[in-house]
Amino acid sequence: MLTDAGGVPLVVKTSAANEPDHTQLVPMLEAMPKVQGPRGRPRTRPKAVLGDRAYGTVGVIAAVVAMKIASYLAPRSDDTHGSGLGKLRYVVERTLACFSHFRRIRMCYERTGGHFQAFHDLAACCLVATRIRSRCSP
Repeated sequence: MLTDAGGVPLVVKTSAANEPDHTQLVPMLEAMPKVQGPRGRPRTRPKAVLGDRAYGTVGVIAAVVAMKIASYLAPRSDDTHGSGLGKLRYVVERTLACFSHFRRIRMCYERTGGHFQAFHDLAACCLVATRIRSRCSP
């Protein structure tokens, strides 16, 4: 899942359980929709990417830097603790927790991956609608 700094899901992609996480980051960055800011052209790329050590391979970090995005991905070879879970990555973890409120997503009942992806897309739409409604109401 790719979210903005407020936790609004921008790209949601499901994959097989035995597929590594780092293979999904670059396709999700390429699939990111244009996001309109307060003024000017819509942003097509984020300013920075933050993730845990699963995304910290050398190839992924090089691909993110080549896309002219600041990489805050913790390298896998680094032994220091502190990937930003309690401070910065909390927004993504909170959005993932919101997905668990949808019973159909909590456990995969679907026979095809397309149906499971559709339920995730629907849940993301519901979360975005909730965020818009809470920001627009007085």
